[in-house]
Amino acid sequence: MKDLVERKAAILKAISHPVRLSIVEELSKGERCACELASLFPVDRTTVSKHLALLRRLGIVEGRKDGLKIYYRLRMGCLVDLLRCLDGVLANDARCCDDSGERREKR
Repeated sequence: MKDLVERKAAILKAISHPVRLSIVEELSKGERCACELASLFPVDRTTVSKHLALLRRLGIVEGRKDGLKIYYRLRMGCLVDLLRCLDGVLANDARCCDDSGERREKR
């Protein structure tokens, strides 16, 4: 049980970094080359590569090599629903989602 909670915490901690969260959001739109992802951020390619390595190690993303390029895709697709829920809550904090994903008023 403790190991499972620690693994969940590691995943949430990983996506709590703005660059890694942006990578996850970008990959939710489809597969991207590492070089393409690196060009989206005002940090060097090595830093983006380290972020991708962490996301890969935790099973959040996966990569495939094609020649000299590595293409990444979101492996943990359920994060898309979590991020969508967060977007909804942030767009209107007087509302929240119930267990079915339906929006309802807070009480």
